[in-house]
Amino acid sequence: MIDHISPERRSWLMSRVRSKDTTPELRVRQMAHRVGLRFRLHRRELPGKPDLVFPRLRTVIFVHGCFWHRHPGCSKASTPKSRTEFWNSKFVQNERRDVENKKLLKRLGWQVITIWECETKTDQALKRALRPLLITAKARP
Repeated sequence: MIDHISPERRSWLMSRVRSKDTTPELRVRQMAHRVGLRFRLHRRELPGKPDLVFPRLRTVIFVHGCFWHRHPGCSKASTPKSRTEFWNSKFVQNERRDVENKKLLKRLGWQVITIWECETKTDQALKRALRPLLITAKARP
């Protein structure tokens, strides 16, 4: 299928996709702060530069976009009709990198939580996604 947008317009649109301070990430940060959790952002010394880092709890959170990180079973994880080979290669690289970063963090003694973009749509779903972190926080003195 042919892309209905010019290459220049597509390039401009893709350049607007952010990796930090996305709407889903901001929602997670607001909810974490609201329930009394304090965190650091994008710690470069940790594998994958996690979106939120809770040093005292030895826990990190990645806020993944459903499209970019291929959320299983999510309608947003569709593959574009044009340049499918390019996109499939990109998605495989993203998934491999995610798995490797998670392994490295676990080896370093960190608990890893992944919150998907679609889980940030409602407060109820977001609280459910943050539950493992809240349990860890309550267990710590």
